Amino acid sequence: MLLTRLSRRKIGIWPSPLLRNLKHLHGNAGVFPPVDQSFEVLLKKCSTAAHIHQAHCYMLVRALDHDNILLNRFVATLSALGFSDYVYFSVFFAPNPDMYLYNTAIDALARQPRLSEQAISLYKRARVIGLKHDTYSIPFVLSAVIGDCGLIFTGRQIHCEAVRAGLNNDVHVGVSLVRTYSSCGLVSDARKVFDEMLHWDVALWNAIIAGYAKAGDMGSAADLFQRMPRRNVVSWTTIITGYAQGNQSHDAIAVFRRMMADSSGVKPDEVAMLAALSACANLGDLELGEWIHTYIEQHQLQRTISLKNALIDMYAKSGSIQKAVQLFESMTNKNVVTWSTLISGLATNGLGREALDMFSRMEGTGIKPNDVTLIAVLSACSHAGFVELGRWYFYTMEERYGIQPNIKHYGCIIDLLGRSGRLQEAEDLSKRMPFEANAAIWGSLLAASRNQANAGLGERALRHLLKVEPHNSGNYSLLSSIYASLGRWDEARASRIVMRDIGVRKKPGQSSIEVENRAYDFNSEDRSHPQLEGIYRTLLQLNEHLKMSRHTIWDYDHLLDSVSV
Repeated sequence: MLLTRLSRRKIGIWPSPLLRNLKHLHGNAGVFPPVDQSFEVLLKKCSTAAHIHQAHCYMLVRALDHDNILLNRFVATLSALGFSDYVYFSVFFAPNPDMYLYNTAIDALARQPRLSEQAISLYKRARVIGLKHDTYSIPFVLSAVIGDCGLIFTGRQIHCEAVRAGLNNDVHVGVSLVRTYSSCGLVSDARKVFDEMLHWDVALWNAIIAGYAKAGDMGSAADLFQRMPRRNVVSWTTIITGYAQGNQSHDAIAVFRRMMADSSGVKPDEVAMLAALSACANLGDLELGEWIHTYIEQHQLQRTISLKNALIDMYAKSGSIQKAVQLFESMTNKNVVTWSTLISGLATNGLGREALDMFSRMEGTGIKPNDVTLIAVLSACSHAGFVELGRWYFYTMEERYGIQPNIKHYGCIIDLLGRSGRLQEAEDLSKRMPFEANAAIWGSLLAASRNQANAGLGERALRHLLKVEPHNSGNYSLLSSIYASLGRWDEARASRIVMRDIGVRKKPGQSSIEVENRAYDFNSEDRSHPQLEGIYRTLLQLNEHLKMSRHTIWDYDHLLDSVSV
C-alpha cells in the first residue's frame, strides 16, 4: 500500500491521463477490467517514453512483472516503439524470467547494431541463471554478430556452444551460422557448416549461395545453384543479383530468362525485378527492360519507389531518356534516389542544362541532396560546359549542403577543369586532395592532356598510372597519341616499344548483339566463332552495297584472308 502511494505521489502514475481514463477505455465508466487485461489495454495506448514509464510502474507496483507473458508483451511493445534501450534492464531485473522472455529481448536488441553487445550479454546471462539456449536464442544472438563482424570471435564461441548442446544440426541454427560466417567474409567456414549438416532445406542452400555471391565467387554459387534439388524465388534472385553486382550482366539476364521459362512455376518478385533491371541498365537492353516494365504492370507487382527508381535508371542508361522522364513525372512519391537517378540520367545523355534545371526543382521541393546527387550535378556541369557553376557547387557543397567532397567529387571537378582546358588548375587540385589520386583521376588528366596536346602533363599522369594500373594498354595509347599530335614521332614510337617490351597488349575491341533472346559477344581478332565465315561473307556483301552507294566505310577483304574455307 505504501509503495502504491509513493508511486502515485512521486512518480505521478495516477494523475496521468493515460491511467486516469483507464476505466473509460472499455466504454464502462463504473467497472475496471481485470488487472492483466488493463495492462494490455495500456500497452496498446502507449506511444511515448512517458507512457512507457507509466505503464512499467503500473506493472511493477502490481507485481505484474512476475508474469512472463505480460512482461514479454511489454518487451515486444518496447521494441515496436523503438525503445530498445529499455529492453535490456526490463529483462535483466525480471524476478522469474524464462527462455521465451530472453529470446524476445535478445531478438529485439540484436536488430539494433548499436545494441549488439547488450544482446550478447543477455544471451550469456541466460546461461548464468540456468536457462537453456534453444533453436531460437542461437539464431537471434547470431544476428547481432552479423551486424558487427568485430564480434566474430563471439560468433565462434556461440557455434561451439551450439555443437556442445547438440543444436548445430538444426536447420535454423545452421542457416544462421552460414550467414554469420559469410557476412564476415569467412565463406570457407560457412561451407564447412553447410557440408556438415545432416539435412539441407532450401533456406540453407540459399544462405551458402548468397555467401559465395557476396564474396564474388559466382562459379561456386552457380555450381551449388545447379545442384539444388528445389529452388524458390530467393534462390533465383540471389544468383541474378550476384551476377548483376559482379558486372556479369549477360549471365544475370540469362539466369533471369531461365527463371521465367522454368517449369516449376516460380515467379519473380520485386527484388528479382530490381536485379534484372540493374543488369538491363548495365547492358542498355531496352527491349528486355520494357518487357519487365510491362510484366510489373500486368502482374500488379508492388510498385515500390525502389522499383520505379530502377526503371528510371534502366530507361536512362538505355538511351530512352524521354520514358525515364515520363515515369519520373508520373510518380507521386519521390525520394532523393529518384531525383539523383534522373539528374544523372539527363547528364549522361548529354542534357546537362536539363539536369541542372531538375536539380533546381529538387531543391524547391525541400528534399536534401546527398553525395550521389552532387556527383550527378557536377557531371551535368561537365557535360554542359558550365565550368564556373561546377566550381561553385564543388567549393560550396560542404557549407551549403553539409556534404564533404569525396574522391568521386574531386574526380568530377578535375574532369570538368580538364575538359575546359584548365590543366594547371586541375593538376594542382589533384595534389591538394586530402587523399591519394586514383586511376580515374589520373586517367582524366591524361585524357585532358591529349585533348590539349600537353605532353608534360601526359607524361606525369602516365607515370602515376603505371603504378596503379600498369597493364592498362589504353594509357600508353593515349600518350602515344599526344606525341603523334605534336609531331614527336620518335617518342610516339618509343611509347609503343615500351608497351611491347613490358608485355602490355592492347585489349581487343568488344561488341555484343542479342538475337532471339540470346546474347552473342564478339572480340576483335577472334577467329573462334563457329559461324565466322558466314559473318564475314555477310559483311562483304554489306560493304559491296555501300560501295555501290559510294559510302564505303571499311574494307573487309583482308579479313577473309585469315578465314579457312
